[in-house]
Amino acid sequence: MTDLHPTIAAVTDRIIARSAPRRAAYLDLMERQREAGTNRGNLSCGNLAHGFAASGEDKPVIRTGAAMNIGIVTSYNDMLSAHQPYGRYPEQIKLFAREVGVTAQVAGGVPAMCDGVTQGQAGMDLSLFSRDNIAQGTVIALSHAMFEGALLLGICDKIVPGLLIGALRFGHLPQILVPAGPMPSGLANKEKQRVRQLYAEGKATRDELLEAEAASYHGAGTCTFYGTANSNQMMMELMGLHVPGSAFTNPGTKLRRELTRAAAHRIAAIGWDGDDYRPLGRCIDEKAIVNAAIGLLATGGSTNHAIHLPAIARAAGIIIDWQDLGDLSHAVPLLARVYPNGAGDVNNFHAAGGIGYVVKELLGAGLLHGDILTVSGTMADYAAEPVLVNDELHWQAAPADSRDDAMLRPVSAPFSPDGGMRLLAGNLGRAIIKTSAVAEDRWTIEAPCRIFDDQNQVLAAFKAGELERDVVVVVRFQGPRANGMPELHKLTPALGVLQDKGFRVALLTDGRMSGASGKVPAVIHLSPEALPGSDGVSGPLAYLQDGDVVRVCAVKGEATALVDEAEWAARQPAAAPPPAVGVGRELFALFRHHADEAEKGGSAVLAAMETVI
Repeated sequence: MTDLHPTIAAVTDRIIARSAPRRAAYLDLMERQREAGTNRGNLSCGNLAHGFAASGEDKPVIRTGAAMNIGIVTSYNDMLSAHQPYGRYPEQIKLFAREVGVTAQVAGGVPAMCDGVTQGQAGMDLSLFSRDNIAQGTVIALSHAMFEGALLLGICDKIVPGLLIGALRFGHLPQILVPAGPMPSGLANKEKQRVRQLYAEGKATRDELLEAEAASYHGAGTCTFYGTANSNQMMMELMGLHVPGSAFTNPGTKLRRELTRAAAHRIAAIGWDGDDYRPLGRCIDEKAIVNAAIGLLATGGSTNHAIHLPAIARAAGIIIDWQDLGDLSHAVPLLARVYPNGAGDVNNFHAAGGIGYVVKELLGAGLLHGDILTVSGTMADYAAEPVLVNDELHWQAAPADSRDDAMLRPVSAPFSPDGGMRLLAGNLGRAIIKTSAVAEDRWTIEAPCRIFDDQNQVLAAFKAGELERDVVVVVRFQGPRANGMPELHKLTPALGVLQDKGFRVALLTDGRMSGASGKVPAVIHLSPEALPGSDGVSGPLAYLQDGDVVRVCAVKGEATALVDEAEWAARQPAAAPPPAVGVGRELFALFRHHADEAEKGGSAVLAAMETVI
């Protein structure tokens, strides 16, 4: 067996050491939950009768408690393409469960909002904290104590992290994530981006833009670009929480149905009353979290997981930070170029060999922990791809060679020697930059800054021609406490236009920029955020002024304002804009007031939880 890369070993060891007290406390709690916590054996007759009253033909089995009852937590709605396929899953899963002598019930639903729909709109201010809401909804669903295992139905940006954060409070249960897959490829993403830029320049009409968008997002399934949603699916595979190879099989296919059947059968096989008990709290350990980070880096995945992965880890008593991600990035080569980092989409990636090929390559080079506890067998099971043989599900070894080396390459000949996600630090704070889609001659930008408190102000300045120069565009008061840390992806076309005109342009923000951020250098998640924290101290970004020269450098890891120290110390922080109201944002004030910094995950519920356990 190939020895583990020394950097990966060192990062893992320090995470284990750093996390030891919290991890031990978490595992102790999960053990107590299994023995004396919420389970059917502890329910009164009245409790139990309420739980099986409407269970139809499954009622006799649920009543006796003689077989596992699977809780289904679903993010189904039929407005969002990614979650629309889940509509029929519960009835299918109930049938699949009966095939192996167990039962299933829908435990509850969680919201699933879409950054694609709310991008640049007021509703986006709810996006990050929908993750906390989803975590709470998952806990409520599983709190009824009717279940010995769970299937979690969710795909997109905040949904999978939220499901996991909640499900980890029931980490004594075996649990499997069940994806629904990406929609078939439509209009090429590169062409869609071209039309977006033309529209930003006033060279395309709204009807032309809508036609391009509708041709790209055209059916059931996740969007096909490699943003946060599809990065979620990759991470679930690298953590061993899917049935192997489930991530990128299209909805509505026989293979997709058989993968869902396999998940229902598998959850029945790994319960606590058998000899292959695989509880979620044990599956998600320090090595699994490192594997997720490695997969993210090796495939050029979404920077949003620099927030989500620490939050998932915290829910399991594990502490990781951006230094860990930065160090891993230097050790992990970039093996994939999926749009916006390349021309092809996730369907092309899957056809080229996909996640199975990536796992094979990483394991073979000692760049992945192969000894984690997965819901399947070992991590080696994920170096495979599912196929139908005579209408039955089988797994075959991942291809020995990439089927498309413009999309997917081996460790021996990567697109880049590092994973393209780097920590920047300086007198402006700590931030993340994703370099995998950015030309290397743009990794360092030094230019006067122009400061905005809202992305609409940026677009107005762009349309007025005020940004036609080398510029670092600063958008502040966009952190979790300020306004819920909305995505700023709406800025991508305008900044792309400026860059294409030859200007040296970068974005610097305490907000988020999605995994589809693309070719413009974006220094994001700057922490501490500009808005004062509970100590009343504003973040450094609040002291920046128009015209200050700012240097952002992915080569040296800098995020620095080139301002005389004495002048800096004499400045007063900028006043924050008043909190926005409308679209229900006022109901999320509780989350904003209690959220912690982005590097810890930007979560109010986790910050509060840690004060009581």
